[in-house]
Amino acid sequence: MKRISFTLVFVLISHLVFSQTAPQADIGSIRQNLKKLNVLGSVLYIAAHPDDENTRLLAYLAQEKHYRTGYLSLTRGDGGQNLIGTEQGELLGLIRTQELLAARRTDGAEQFFSRANDFGFSKNPEETLKFWDKDKVLGDMVWVIRNFRPDVMICRFPTTGEGGHGNHTASAILAQEAFSAAADPKRYPEQLKYVGVWQAKRLLWNTFSFGSVNTTSPDQFKINVGGYNPILGKSYGEIAAESRSNHKTQGFGSARQRGDAFEYFKTILGDAPKTDLMDGVDVTWARIPFGSSISAQLAAISKTFNDEAPQTSVPTLVKLLDDVDQTVATNKAFQTVRLTEVANSSYDYWHKQKTRELKDLIAQCAGLWFEAYVPQPAYALGDTVTSATQVINYSNINIKLEKLSYGDSFFTLKGSALPQGQLQTIPLKPFVAAHISQPYWLESPNGIGSYTINDELKVGNPENPDAPQVTYVFNIAGKEIRYTRKLVYKYADPARGEIYQPLKITPPVTANIAEKAYVYNNTQPQPVQIKLKSFTNTTGSISLKPVKGWKISPAKIDFTDKAKGAEWAVTFSVWPTDTKTNTGVLQADIIANGKTFSRGLLDIRYNHIPAITIFPPAQAKLVSIDLKTAGKKIGYIAGAGDLVPDALREVGYDVHLLTENDIVNADLSVYDAIVTGVRAYNVSGRLAYEQPRLMEYVKNGGNLVVQYNNNNGLVTKQIGPYPFTVVNQRVTEEDAKVTFTDPQNPVLNYPNKITNADFNDWIQERGLYFVSDIDSQYSTPLQMNDTGMAPNKGALIVANFGKGRFVYTSLAFFRELPAGVPGAYRLFINLLSKPKN
Repeated sequence: MKRISFTLVFVLISHLVFSQTAPQADIGSIRQNLKKLNVLGSVLYIAAHPDDENTRLLAYLAQEKHYRTGYLSLTRGDGGQNLIGTEQGELLGLIRTQELLAARRTDGAEQFFSRANDFGFSKNPEETLKFWDKDKVLGDMVWVIRNFRPDVMICRFPTTGEGGHGNHTASAILAQEAFSAAADPKRYPEQLKYVGVWQAKRLLWNTFSFGSVNTTSPDQFKINVGGYNPILGKSYGEIAAESRSNHKTQGFGSARQRGDAFEYFKTILGDAPKTDLMDGVDVTWARIPFGSSISAQLAAISKTFNDEAPQTSVPTLVKLLDDVDQTVATNKAFQTVRLTEVANSSYDYWHKQKTRELKDLIAQCAGLWFEAYVPQPAYALGDTVTSATQVINYSNINIKLEKLSYGDSFFTLKGSALPQGQLQTIPLKPFVAAHISQPYWLESPNGIGSYTINDELKVGNPENPDAPQVTYVFNIAGKEIRYTRKLVYKYADPARGEIYQPLKITPPVTANIAEKAYVYNNTQPQPVQIKLKSFTNTTGSISLKPVKGWKISPAKIDFTDKAKGAEWAVTFSVWPTDTKTNTGVLQADIIANGKTFSRGLLDIRYNHIPAITIFPPAQAKLVSIDLKTAGKKIGYIAGAGDLVPDALREVGYDVHLLTENDIVNADLSVYDAIVTGVRAYNVSGRLAYEQPRLMEYVKNGGNLVVQYNNNNGLVTKQIGPYPFTVVNQRVTEEDAKVTFTDPQNPVLNYPNKITNADFNDWIQERGLYFVSDIDSQYSTPLQMNDTGMAPNKGALIVANFGKGRFVYTSLAFFRELPAGVPGAYRLFINLLSKPKN
């Protein structure tokens, strides 16, 4: 670990808000923040994924009880399904990170993560902890606990398995161990250079009633969290629904709930609460030395606060801030504590926390607004970044802007009073863009179960803690007060209004290879197009790194005098040296202005979250397969979003995305096969009405291939010509043994002979949401199971109907084909290829 002050560590681990540049300054927010200043208590909620958190409880704890409330999600939800787009894996994790931050902005809690990667559904905690690297993830949890210092810790799930998912159970197992480890100086002692040990008062399990699983009971400790907040004008059930509805990739839009609602708890470790969640914890200012005087001042300020003139409270709030600072600086008793315990002192911790809250409240009451922005969305590495700040004082309070800085270099201003109601625009000193703005957990290649984090001090943060920011030094009512604002880019969208986006620091030139995977079934050259974009004026060249067993032409392509913003494309020819099955990684290397880069550009845009830009490795997969195809024209009915159509085009299929009009009115017989996308029967209500037409297509000789659907929310249960039931069963071990129960079945023989080798190198899982109650008209050619589970034939069912064939498959082709898994291609092509009679 690099050396860093405890103060900076505290700032790094603190809540990061991006959607606005300054705290909300409406009277409701000010009133809530004034109440929060008088509460010195904290609660940390712990679970495995985005959407696991209890948003109603978080809203109640943060907005009603005014505790510092956090949610530690061990993963970023990378392995889940995406109902609004095609992003999978780490890209989905980026989206769900922002969805969680949006949820926290709604319910008032803070967000933290570990390095654990959501590798997909896990049936037991042993598998989960094997992939996650238990020691490192536990260390991350201890780090967050020692920074956040919760008085109470709460698990969403138990250690006994009722949570279903192995990740859920593992999160509870780790929470129990972290509860004690955070207080043990012998555990993770390297952290103690920056933080102190910490012992929470208790660890509780927030019991639940989900579907048929009810773990609550009348004798458990309970809290009514269904109250109404008149300052916010909402119940906590309403706030919770708004928070949860940010989880759009999971389809968790929720109805607002009103009225009494009880949350139940079982004590796992520590003292059991009897009458209050914080039993035995003093959450008033009396918990720290000399806090009673601060509490008295806050009571007086609250009593005299004027909703119509909040600025009248600024002088007393400034005096309170001054008193807090003076007490810390001069009190000998505190100095003794600080010298002996340093960061573990409650005074030290709560002074930092409440000072930050108090400074924000002063700016809110004073009507002081300020932000820092850049004139363009992106700058190349090494370029000079120009920026400016805007400041306005809406009140009659005497406020001066004395200093501004980017980094460690301050420059002093004249310090004249800010005139009331007049917007001031001040240019900032230029600086050189020094670091590409890549999410810190994606800076280096990672394994299946956890991200590689190069700087351990960044662990826990939802976003990059070292994003460019500006420091302001104001003199407010005679006291010097320091604030920071992140540098942002803002623009006006004609439909959405003013939009704030993160500042992007980019490579000088990026290279996007057109396809994620290039699949070959012969030695004929394929064109590989690469789209380049320049973020600065540049000259250089691009080449493809040599790959064993493959030929590339030409060796290099030069480019000259490309202006900033230029976009162009180049094409290489790539082909395998023989027809043997072979895979490789194609990498584009760019030399720009004398330096080598190998990064692409990926923008993710959804209206409910800030823009996401990353610079992934400029790579694609090369796959040479012994692959035979039959048929040419495929109709595809889109589902929740997948990349299967692109994968089929890669091997030469002519894929048409079918509309409702096509399905109802067009001649479907022209298609050699029709395929439905993943979860199509969950997200497309019109399929219930189009289904007879699809069955008619099959009966007349067509080939319909239906990919997996969730068992909940099917628009029709009559998916096939004969009955079967979609159930929540899956095989999560991607290397699970596959047995051929019907070796002569055409789907295993035409046009490709499928063998056990075709199930090598699958990723994440075999399949999900298998089928059961399968009618005898269906053949079940495959059988598989996870370790210790009963064999399951529900991954693939096939039936002849009329002159045609119906196929339903729960195998995870939507993951395997974009990843270029050879055997998955061979089997899926067989599903598309109905032998001619």
